[in-house]
Amino acid sequence: MRKKKSEKKRISLYEFMNQFQTEQDAMEYIESLRWENGRVCPRCESKETARASHKTMPYRCKPCRKYFSVKTGTLMESSNIKYRQWLMAIYLLSTSLKGVSSTKLGNDIGVNQPAAWFLSHRIRTAWANNASFLFGREVEVDETYIGGKEKNKRKDKKLNAGRGAVGKTAVVGIKERGSKKIKTLKVADTKAITLHQIICDAVAAGSTVYTDDATAYNGLERHGYTHETVRHSVSEYVKEQAHINGIESFWSCLKRGYYGIYHKMSPKHLQKYVDEFSARQNARQLDTMVQVNCTIRGLFGKRLKYEDLISGPDGRMHF
Repeated sequence: MRKKKSEKKRISLYEFMNQFQTEQDAMEYIESLRWENGRVCPRCESKETARASHKTMPYRCKPCRKYFSVKTGTLMESSNIKYRQWLMAIYLLSTSLKGVSSTKLGNDIGVNQPAAWFLSHRIRTAWANNASFLFGREVEVDETYIGGKEKNKRKDKKLNAGRGAVGKTAVVGIKERGSKKIKTLKVADTKAITLHQIICDAVAAGSTVYTDDATAYNGLERHGYTHETVRHSVSEYVKEQAHINGIESFWSCLKRGYYGIYHKMSPKHLQKYVDEFSARQNARQLDTMVQVNCTIRGLFGKRLKYEDLISGPDGRMHF
């Protein structure tokens, strides 16, 4: 059951950081979440580990004879950013509704902008696939387009192919009405075959799907759904229970973050940004510490290298 806003236990950044007076406190807190049933080696999963005198790797595995820390085998691996800075960044990104720019984040936690940018993307990677369950009963589906306007682009960047969605990247969103959970996906196109496949993968058969009157949604009944539409083309926005106001409200928040905070979301990294906004929406009803803990747990078992983050398939640098 979703909590009411008044029931949600919020804590301020001041209260949050007061829990971690030292680096040791912050490290032990992260360890308590990763090794709830006792410390294990992240490489061979042996429990035969012992403390070591290594400067940055405080533990040693006896069977594989490797040193490790709680960062090993996580998105924090090879990071020189301190544990308290990690926790502060996680708090800020988890609780800021429209996001935090890398410049602002760097200033707040005391690192330079490139380090803050890399840190932000690692936290976004922790939020990937946060809504992997099947949605059901009543869902709203809609698509939007993210990117700069053609008229604002430099002459050599303009596609000269029209207006509206030209030069932008499509994102499809699904919102379950009861739980208010969101799932968002960057897509190459918004053709019927693409949208139908996404809906079939994410929504349980027998559910009611609400959409606008875009022709790409026609035929959802063949997949076992009840399909109801509102005719935006003739300025109809609510017809009894048929509307997509919930998912459009989410698009509004996403675009406020785009224009007001990030200013640009490149197609290469767009999925990470929409994962960020989806994860925050899906955790809004949770207590602040639960939100932070979920994000910390998402760091485990994943890895993101800087060279992989900035390199494109063509070998060039992409930001």
